[in-house]
Amino acid sequence: MQLSIIVIGDEILIGQVTDTNSGFISRTLGQRGWETRRVITVSDNAAEIRAAIELCMSDSRLVITTGGLGPTKDDITKPLLCEIFGGPMVFDEDVTENIREVFALRGLKLNPLTEAQAMVPKSCRVIQNRLGTAPIMWFERSDGRVLIAMPGVPFETEGMLTRSVVHEIDDHFNPKSYIGHENLMISGITESALAQRLDDFEKNLPPNLHLAYLPTPGLIRLRLDAVGREGDGTAETLKLYYDRLCEETAPYIIYKGDATAAEIAIDAVRRRSYHLASAESCTGGNIAHSITAVSGCSDVYLGTVVSYANEIKSGVLGVDAKLIERHGAVSREVVTAMAEGVAKLMGVECAVATSGIAGPGGGSDEKPVGTVWTAVTTPTGTEAFVNRYPGNRSRVIDRATTEALLALAKALR
Repeated sequence: MQLSIIVIGDEILIGQVTDTNSGFISRTLGQRGWETRRVITVSDNAAEIRAAIELCMSDSRLVITTGGLGPTKDDITKPLLCEIFGGPMVFDEDVTENIREVFALRGLKLNPLTEAQAMVPKSCRVIQNRLGTAPIMWFERSDGRVLIAMPGVPFETEGMLTRSVVHEIDDHFNPKSYIGHENLMISGITESALAQRLDDFEKNLPPNLHLAYLPTPGLIRLRLDAVGREGDGTAETLKLYYDRLCEETAPYIIYKGDATAAEIAIDAVRRRSYHLASAESCTGGNIAHSITAVSGCSDVYLGTVVSYANEIKSGVLGVDAKLIERHGAVSREVVTAMAEGVAKLMGVECAVATSGIAGPGGGSDEKPVGTVWTAVTTPTGTEAFVNRYPGNRSRVIDRATTEALLALAKALR
């Protein structure tokens, strides 16, 4: 089944706002058997929006638009859809009530411009947007093709797509479909080497199963997708091939399921009833941010010391100043002392520490930009390693964060 996505907004075209909606929609529906035929970005211009809709609906069973549904004069998508699909604009009391609830939750006063969003084309079926004020509109042509108009705010589009819209799509197009997914998190092997290892496995997959490689720096998510009908044995086939996939990748599996590096580390610590702290120099609190982004981490994670200055490394973490003077802050000796120091300071069994040169300046021939020392402390001891990460400052910080968290999970494994 083919899907087209239309992204509407001048702010997207001029680069003021980055489009993330189309990628999220494509990834989400791709897991449910939809192939994205095209993504078109158009300005807030009626003729351009109309042309894009006509093109997409000519060869796609499903078209999703994002943007152009706000209360201001430049948001022209709703009246244009009324022209295309016919019928007058009508007042929808349910939309009004939803807008009032949203504003009440935010502590805002409702104004006439926002309340006017309750006017919708009579030719659409409204899906209430519980995360915002712009209603989601479902239009259906006599030939069965569907257009869904969604808001442009990513939080609203992503939230409502997964909360309700995908289920509406499934019920309409695949009322008795089975769509299954299994995930594996892989570390310690490159994507190309992994693909070589799994070449025969992929060649022997049944037609209704598909293996996707979803790499991020330091971590690869393997997703095995299956599409079939309820009761036709697809679920059992998915389990069989997932077990085979686990056997093929056993030396590199760091987590069974879908998880971030922080979630993997938290799970490894929690399984052993341990606690965790961190000491960060070059990562500047990014490890703490990654961990605390995981709901429920408070039973495991106590906190971090951002010891950016050498005085903090010595004064708070107890790193011997002579170590820093002799080896430099970016060294095995210092990062080991940082990890052990924060573990002692916070009374935890596990700790990670980083010290490095994120750039763009500060490097040398001996320690170029991207050099990061990482240490991991567990009840069995402390391990330290060095890597040289490519890329700009933010990429070095993100990669060092991921590697530190994965190293902890591996040490506990």
